[in-house]
Amino acid sequence: MNDMEQLRQSLVKIDDLLASCMRCGNCQAVCPVFTQTRREADVARGKIVLLQNLAYELIKDPKAVEERLTRCLLCGACEHNCSTGVKTLDIFIEGRIALTQYLKLSPLKKLIFQSLLTHPKLFSKAIHTGSLFQGLILRRQQNAQKTATAPLLKPFLGARHMPTLPKEQLHEKYGVLTGDKSKKMNVIFYPGCMTDKVYTQIGDAVIKLLNHYGVGVIMPDDFSCCGLPALASGDKVGYDTLVKNNISVFERLGLGDDVQYIVSACPSCTETLHKWWVRLSENYSEKDREILKKISVKAIDIHAFLYNVLKVDTKDLVAKENAKKITYHESCHLKKSLGISKEVRELLKLNDNYTLVEMAEADKCCGCGGSFTLTQPELSLQIGTRKGLNIMKSGAEEVVAACPACMMQIADILGRNNSNIKVKHSLEIIAENLK
Repeated sequence: MNDMEQLRQSLVKIDDLLASCMRCGNCQAVCPVFTQTRREADVARGKIVLLQNLAYELIKDPKAVEERLTRCLLCGACEHNCSTGVKTLDIFIEGRIALTQYLKLSPLKKLIFQSLLTHPKLFSKAIHTGSLFQGLILRRQQNAQKTATAPLLKPFLGARHMPTLPKEQLHEKYGVLTGDKSKKMNVIFYPGCMTDKVYTQIGDAVIKLLNHYGVGVIMPDDFSCCGLPALASGDKVGYDTLVKNNISVFERLGLGDDVQYIVSACPSCTETLHKWWVRLSENYSEKDREILKKISVKAIDIHAFLYNVLKVDTKDLVAKENAKKITYHESCHLKKSLGISKEVRELLKLNDNYTLVEMAEADKCCGCGGSFTLTQPELSLQIGTRKGLNIMKSGAEEVVAACPACMMQIADILGRNNSNIKVKHSLEIIAENLK
């Protein structure tokens, strides 16, 4: 399919999706970008008006279209709160695909999405090399978040605090896990890039929890990125390649009745496997579409798996008198896209060394939004600062999130503010005191 035909298809899709928007403006109340800028163009309703005339606007001023469409976190708050059920995320994704088809992808993004991420072994080697030489660029900070800054890259990254790379990636640490037929159940663990290559302690917690509750773990060493970063940048070519790479891995692993679930500790990955892979597969082969449907049905967030499938009992569990105070930030993709909220709070009760104190606006976006934090650094920082203040005002000693990207953003904000509050994944807390 040529670029013009792809562009035509995207424009047709957008037109079909726009019909249900009533311009009521309910999205204004929940949009984190609009909360900061108070600009109508930044709210979902304003972007929909732009997309109604996308073909004309692309010809008139494509750069202005790009600037407006990228001022969106894809957090899903507008869709989650829409009274008429407008699929705003679908609209904005299709808009970005159309924009990229018209403007083309930047050389850097093309290198990352179509050359690096699409070759998982090359990507792993690049990360491994980076871990060996990160000391030349990164300056570790003596803070609770264990972050680092990059003084040499300050013109590009500013005062950003970032996590350091582990010595071993998750798949290097555990190798290929093939499950255990003696267990009551076997699941495929899809770690995602952040868990596999940055926050490997999340993967440790997943494997520990599954083993503890008698579940066999299947984890290959050649999963590709789920494709959401490419998709958010409108790169359908890179996205399709990544999805088809993963299809071949899942096909090799098998998706029969002996594998009932595909679990992940990254809500963005889970949402992509469950929703986007099927929804954007209209041009795939019938065989690939059938595999994606099976993946979609089996994909589940690890918290939902523990609480709703394994039915881990959390009733009547009370924290100790001297329990450490933690507060919980709700990931947008986890709550708004996957509908998971209560499950995390209940599972945190499993560790009686902690007691949960609620922060204000717990389900407000932290401002990460994947590449949003790089393309819109000032807005991302403003939104994140609001989240950071709510965390610090809670009186908690630690903040937990169920999303690796949120952890990275929150650690950055708290690091910039010299806060002593530690950042952890919820699964680290849940698995901490298991034998």
